[in-house]
Amino acid sequence: VRIWEIPEGGLKRNMTEAVLELYGHSRRVGLIEWHPTTNNILFSAGYDYKVLIWNLDIGEPVKMIDCHTDVILCMSFNTDGSLLATTCKDKKLRVLEPRSGRVLQEASCKNHRVNRVVFLGSTKRLLTTGVSRWNTRQIALWDQVGAGTPSQPCWNPSPPLLGPPPIPAGTPFSPGCLGLSVLGRRVGSPRVTVCASSTGVMPKHGLDVSACEVFRFYKLITLKGLIEPISMIVPRRSETYQEDIYPMTPGTEPALTPDEWLSGMNRDPILMSLKEGYKRTSKMVFKAPVREKKSVVVNGIDLLENVPPRTENELLRVFFRQQDEIRRLKDELSQKEIRIRQLQLELKNLRNSPKNN
Repeated sequence: VRIWEIPEGGLKRNMTEAVLELYGHSRRVGLIEWHPTTNNILFSAGYDYKVLIWNLDIGEPVKMIDCHTDVILCMSFNTDGSLLATTCKDKKLRVLEPRSGRVLQEASCKNHRVNRVVFLGSTKRLLTTGVSRWNTRQIALWDQVGAGTPSQPCWNPSPPLLGPPPIPAGTPFSPGCLGLSVLGRRVGSPRVTVCASSTGVMPKHGLDVSACEVFRFYKLITLKGLIEPISMIVPRRSETYQEDIYPMTPGTEPALTPDEWLSGMNRDPILMSLKEGYKRTSKMVFKAPVREKKSVVVNGIDLLENVPPRTENELLRVFFRQQDEIRRLKDELSQKEIRIRQLQLELKNLRNSPKNN
């Protein structure tokens, strides 16, 4: 995982060096998610089926969530960051306590294979997207009934399923006005075509309020090496501030420090008004920790050593690599033995030479 800091005033030149590089996953990283209320706490999910919690103040992982049995497809926090919802390739929806990694609720639906998930603000509901057993596209709404346990799941899809929309690439949710945008795979209009895994979303405080912009997406056009902004505009004739579409929204000031959150505190985000436009109230400068570490230990486990293979192909690759390494070491040992014998002969000749006598 690489951390980049955009300079004040935007990019003036290409950036080639990250301010911080985070090493901990044994396989490639698929997802990253910032904690919604805490400063410098980052979650990353990798193809090693693990979620690592990073404290960027020290540049190291402080917790590890190891409850998934397959690739993690999506992560979403509730409003205060006290709950983390995940979807997994094992077709299960999980709700976790993020600090301990304890699974609070777990559910699967035979008629709905979950793909993406998003907490719907403070409504105690989640929305998932996915497909049915017949591969039709779906959106499902889930109610939180109680605490629940993995053996007694208490998440039930509210019938009927809402669908069939396109398979979403992302589900940005606006908690203030309860607005949800669903981006689909290869879904187009005369002006917009959205690609599945290459869309970013601008935070609310970065929108153009004077133009009644409610969402701004960034589409990556890989073939051209471009990022295209796509704005969603609510048509209004009035030029005054539209309070109904711009309620108080989470600002840039964190509500908690990493140590406060790790100690067990939860706090709602600090809200700001968009009426006067976004003004940066403080200049927080991120100072990357200087460190040189060859191992990453979380919960007593070195994440970079002795990673067991998970599939037969991985096992075969490890086996052949080990065989090559054994052959190389045998050759090296044989060469060293020959060199030792040569040195022994030279030493014997020196001892038997007339000068020594």
